[in-house]
Amino acid sequence: MPQRTLTIQNELGMHVRPAGLFASEASKYRSKVFISKDDFEVSGKSIMGILMLAAGKGSTIIIRAEGEDAEEALNSLEDLVVRRKFDED
Repeated sequence: MPQRTLTIQNELGMHVRPAGLFASEASKYRSKVFISKDDFEVSGKSIMGILMLAAGKGSTIIIRAEGEDAEEALNSLEDLVVRRKFDED
């Protein structure tokens, strides 16, 4: 199952708005998407689950996807987290 290790770049971390953006982006894909931090894993399509990770700036997260469009989903989510910084910076 493909996965990516990413560092949260935006100043405020994964608060409500970025969690919503992440879940919305993940939901565009048929693949199952998971996000984990410190050995705690949640669905990448669940805003509440993502918020439970309490991923602040500088946190390392692992995103993984399982399904027919897994690589495409990971590419898009990596772009959102690392390059776009949740469109906050």
